Amino acid sequence: MEKAKRESEPEPVLDLGCVATGEETQAWTVQRIRLSPQEKHLAATLKTWSAETTRCVVVKLGRRRGLTLDNVVSFEWATDDVLFYTTREGLKCRNVYRLDLTQNGSTIRSVYEESQPDIFVEVSRSRDGHVLSITCSGRSSSEALLVDVSDPRLEPVLVQVRQPQLLYYVEHWRRNVIILANTGPGREYQVAKAPISEPSMMSWDAIFTPRPGTALKDMDVVGDHCVLVAATTSNELELIVVPLSRPRAAYTLQLPSWACAVESQHPGFAEPRGTMEFLISSPVRPPVSYRLRLEEGLLSPGAGGRPAPSPTNRAREAITARLKARSQDGTSVPVTLLHGGPCTKDTPLLVHVYGAYGRDVDMRFRPEKRFLLEQGWALAYCHIRGGGERGLAWQRQARVEGKRRSVEDLQACLAHLFASGVSSPRRTVLTARSAGAVPVGALCNGRPDMMRAVTLQSPFLDVLATMEDPKLPLTLEDREEWGDPLGNPQHRLTIASYCPVCNITSQRYPSMLLTAYADDQRTPLAGVLKYAEKLKEAAKADPEPNIVVNVQPGANHGGPDDWEAVLEEEALQLAFLYKELDVDPPGARRRRTK
Repeated sequence: MEKAKRESEPEPVLDLGCVATGEETQAWTVQRIRLSPQEKHLAATLKTWSAETTRCVVVKLGRRRGLTLDNVVSFEWATDDVLFYTTREGLKCRNVYRLDLTQNGSTIRSVYEESQPDIFVEVSRSRDGHVLSITCSGRSSSEALLVDVSDPRLEPVLVQVRQPQLLYYVEHWRRNVIILANTGPGREYQVAKAPISEPSMMSWDAIFTPRPGTALKDMDVVGDHCVLVAATTSNELELIVVPLSRPRAAYTLQLPSWACAVESQHPGFAEPRGTMEFLISSPVRPPVSYRLRLEEGLLSPGAGGRPAPSPTNRAREAITARLKARSQDGTSVPVTLLHGGPCTKDTPLLVHVYGAYGRDVDMRFRPEKRFLLEQGWALAYCHIRGGGERGLAWQRQARVEGKRRSVEDLQACLAHLFASGVSSPRRTVLTARSAGAVPVGALCNGRPDMMRAVTLQSPFLDVLATMEDPKLPLTLEDREEWGDPLGNPQHRLTIASYCPVCNITSQRYPSMLLTAYADDQRTPLAGVLKYAEKLKEAAKADPEPNIVVNVQPGANHGGPDDWEAVLEEEALQLAFLYKELDVDPPGARRRRTK
């Protein structure tokens, strides 16, 4: 009996003491774990809450201590004894190494080194486990190398040499390469196939092209099917399933109308053959597990023992509305509106925006968003140009000299919301992170009457000075996005026309909460402080706006990892929202009536 009890107890496999080297183990969090194919070794990356640097620990199961590798970003096992991994220098990831574990110790050798400063290198493993991919991605071009794990040499083989304006990503299927590439009409994504023995572009055979207006967002190969996440012109998400042996039989599955984010699940030991599990969520709905039966085309919730959560007694079911605003040049801009009931001019409204680097505005579940919805707020997400919501052309239209389109799109979205009876400027707060601060800051300079307050996290505000300083870590890499003011006079004029810092004038400004991190290398603190100082000098209003600068320790551009720090930051933002809009905090009305 005692023996059976001992066998059922969890066995520790990793000792953080071998990682901390004198530092507090509580400062480390596990980011990613990978088991070797036969579960002989385990590799895990850990990160401190105060920095972006990581450390990889490799242990033989049964031994709690092993070797450590610094600054590892991505890693995958090729065999039980061979690990491929990438390392970061500053903010750049250019090198791939191979770790060989032997009875006598270990050896490390370089596998790939990227020479271009604007390329980011990553290692991944195909879903079927037969191939490792080394993906080298830039803003407008990419290339991939494949490592066949069944080949004892484990030598990377190039798929297609990098070409200007060619973006492609690869998966593996039955000794074929399945390629998601921007070789479709209008340089949008389509799916192609090539034999793994001849993977270059000359052998690419297009097997699926989406209908016009549909943007392909992600690709997985599951068994004999290619599963694509796609977005419609109104930014509704859907699944497209392409049987790889008969691609003309492709079919489309509509997701629930409230779906705003889809995350495919890494295949587990218990995943039935011919199925795929994934999570769908929205900013106000926690992730719900779904299972797709590929042959039958059946989609069912509650897979994997994770049924959809029931709403709490206080929660109101969110209404998800897909709106379209008309921008200055006539372009239709999607807006996703979440609200719990009828909206009026007095409804408090929180507007989210990003619009850069081809990335979508973040619409994953956030508990504080659900909290605001339950308290009567409406939430709007503006899918402006520069982001990736409507495909690559949507991204390209707001690069370099087209950057002002992002500002025009945001202004059009706000005007459409107000004209539709959703809130009013005096009850509206804009919020953004990182590069999303550019269109928000530009709109504050041009139309400060369209919002009451603004909250910005890790904001990128001093665009011109940043792009004129080649010593900063991302300046050269970001020239494709913002332009080169040093080498191109027209680029300089364009940036100066919208840069939030450059266009501050003596006028009324909304109140602002600026959250920055002292050692953030992506958006240096100096630019945030410069913006706040100029704003305080220029702002003219009665009463004066509240310009709050919240400087936190650490270098995490995406915000703190420490749970208590996260709660403190969110509490400060909520307090700021309620104070600026003069909204009663939860429970205040009840306390006054007692």
